[in-house]
Amino acid sequence: MLLIVFPLLFSSCFKEDERITPHDRGNKISVIIPITAIEDNQVKLYKNQVYFRLSDSAIVSSNHKTSWDLAFDATENGCRIWLNTANYMLAGETATTNPTEVNSATGLTMLFDPSSGNPDSTVLKNWIQFSENDTSYSQKVYVIDRGYDEAGNLLGYRKIKFDSLVNGRYYFTYSNLNNTALTQAIVQKEQGYNKVYYSFQSSEQIQVEPLQNDYDLLFTQYTTLLFTNEGEPYPYLVTGVLLNPFETETAFETAFHFDEIDQAVAENLSYTRQMDRIGYNWKDVEGDVESGVVNYVVNPNWTYIIRTQNGDLYKMRFVSFYNNQGVKGFPNIEYQRL
Repeated sequence: MLLIVFPLLFSSCFKEDERITPHDRGNKISVIIPITAIEDNQVKLYKNQVYFRLSDSAIVSSNHKTSWDLAFDATENGCRIWLNTANYMLAGETATTNPTEVNSATGLTMLFDPSSGNPDSTVLKNWIQFSENDTSYSQKVYVIDRGYDEAGNLLGYRKIKFDSLVNGRYYFTYSNLNNTALTQAIVQKEQGYNKVYYSFQSSEQIQVEPLQNDYDLLFTQYTTLLFTNEGEPYPYLVTGVLLNPFETETAFETAFHFDEIDQAVAENLSYTRQMDRIGYNWKDVEGDVESGVVNYVVNPNWTYIIRTQNGDLYKMRFVSFYNNQGVKGFPNIEYQRL
């Protein structure tokens, strides 16, 4: 399909609500976010997914990016199912409802969920259909390519059929492509969360994302669509920032210097809830990409205004992509409440 260059990835878990000691530059706060982990003097690049809250500079939770495979809409009337694109996960819909007829992904159009967060563009959206008086389920079999772990190793394939959503419970069945490890699974919605999660590795429901009103930003790898110099689109694994989809929005500002932006300026900006609006391209790559000898340089003149779910406004910019020891994968952000 495409050639993807994978750095050796990610990190460890943190205790819930771990406090980062901020460096106070007047009334500005500077925080380094550990997407990369350093364990026993070994660097684990881009291993963590880190959920961050601006109001008190708290890492609310952090998890290994491969700890989950599927995310299920936990909101009252939600029914979407998402892939874990932090692993470059893909899925393809087959033409059959009989899992025994499927033994490979050959001939399938394998797609990824767009990083914008648009629920109508998810790969698995057709598993459920609504009419005026009825809900039906396609029962189609999907093949899922689980992508890669933090070391670039293939995670393998699963075939899966989503059966129903009844009383807040998702019912589905999956197995390996050779029909081994057949599993009938249930995922239960949990009140107060955007999503609930399922792991093929442990065959169980898990919870990695904090409560929907408990964080603002997710620092993580994710798959997005890039373009070649010739304009050809291709999916690529990037490292950046996603918004909490629950009533959190952002605006982008370059006309004013960071220190000049006040509440009056912020109130006149155009805001969006597009999850990847902050995204990854606040940093540029300098050097020889083919050899891997590169340096990441951030643009400190790009300011992001974040309106949290309770209406508070923060201005934020990136200072560096490195920690104090020069290890990449540690976004250094500077922010201030307006």
